[in-house]
Amino acid sequence: MLRTMLFVFMLGGFGVFSFIAWTSLHPPAPPAPVVPKVVVLAAANTLRAGTLLKPDDIEAREMLETEAPAGARKDTPQARAELFGAMVRQTLLQHQVVLPADVMRPGDHGFLAAVLSPGKRATSVGVDAVSGTAGLIWPGDHVDLILTQEIRGEANNAGQSVAAETVLKDVRVIAIDQVMVQGAANGNGEGPAGSRTVTLEVSPEDVERVAVATKLGHLSLAVRPVDAVSAADAPAQHPVTWSRDVSNAFAPVKGPENVNTTLKVISGENEREYHF
Repeated sequence: MLRTMLFVFMLGGFGVFSFIAWTSLHPPAPPAPVVPKVVVLAAANTLRAGTLLKPDDIEAREMLETEAPAGARKDTPQARAELFGAMVRQTLLQHQVVLPADVMRPGDHGFLAAVLSPGKRATSVGVDAVSGTAGLIWPGDHVDLILTQEIRGEANNAGQSVAAETVLKDVRVIAIDQVMVQGAANGNGEGPAGSRTVTLEVSPEDVERVAVATKLGHLSLAVRPVDAVSAADAPAQHPVTWSRDVSNAFAPVKGPENVNTTLKVISGENEREYHF
């Protein structure tokens, strides 16, 4: 029994000695370094060259910092604001990181010339925050330009004191405010007294129409749906909506029907009746 216990003790000591000797000759491998990750801005879907970036076109993509390409923008509110309204210079695939060379930002030299379609011109109109659809318009949207004016003078009547008509149909917005992107001027995209400057892409003839419209009255914008009929297919006539077409208060007052009115005129001994 004693020999057995002694043998077990010696065997255990030999095992401990062997383990210590092995670990001294084979130290454990150091832990693998942790590679930090970064969240960068990428294309949310495939974007064709010439596209004006909107909020839905940009997504956040997480990747290893070592794999992020040089120039990749980290996902911050300021970085997103700098991209909104920028023009895509070359087609970007979905989830592709957006690099400075891939876009031309508003304010860059030659931006307007690159954005405009052949034969088109850029003209700006002033609208307030409400008539500019309360901040819902982005560069790249198509809108109608509506003129509202008050008719003064002897030619108008109660039913024609205010008139509204569509001056231009289906024109593309290429810039909003002086920095050409909504939400970037003065922190909220509004100028003095909440005014906005909207730059539109129009034909050379329409530039003159806009110039006259800005002097006649108040301008407002109406956003068109994506599948709306194009201006080329729409009727050329732009009907006018008058006050009487909107409010019954301006409708002509009609007297009772089938009522005979008699006017009696007495002059000295003469008496004459007039029937209406």
